[in-house]
Amino acid sequence: MRYRHAVRGAVPAAILTLAALAALPVSAAAQAPDDVRLLGWMAGCWELRTATRVTHEQWMAPLGGMMMGMSRTVVAGAVREHESLRIQTVDGRLTYLAQPSGQGAAAFQAVTISDSTVAFANPLHDFPQRIAYRRNQGGDSLVARIEGERAGTVRGIDFPMRRVECSDPAVGGSDPKRSSHR
Repeated sequence: MRYRHAVRGAVPAAILTLAALAALPVSAAAQAPDDVRLLGWMAGCWELRTATRVTHEQWMAPLGGMMMGMSRTVVAGAVREHESLRIQTVDGRLTYLAQPSGQGAAAFQAVTISDSTVAFANPLHDFPQRIAYRRNQGGDSLVARIEGERAGTVRGIDFPMRRVECSDPAVGGSDPKRSSHR
């Protein structure tokens, strides 16, 4: 899930989202080492496509207490952003580890887990402080969301993605003008 150059306008609704989710206690399930299995709904290939860019995010199914993921954004035929991702138990807590575009890894601990939603937080991170995924009804799409405070303003960005086949890039298409999902 990319976030390096994603900050845009303030999102007032994010204030309510942050407050509501921050108030939730971490469930006992979030402390179980094999809890990553609850996130099996994230496994697969996801795509966000616009007229000028395409982002692919892929998650391996939970196995061995870990999910591994990666993301790549292509603009005008060139990779603009890429990210290595992991979800695993660290110090007894389910943790989202993101390493965007060659930067150091940042860790976000789970604060909410269900069969269709997961949210992670790191209040000490610059931006974002929260990363969440929500599966939409039917399971063929999800929304990744990043949010947090920057320069005294709470901001949030949604990344609506649809499930696509995991295929060779030449077949699936990294060109924003080609569609890999009809």
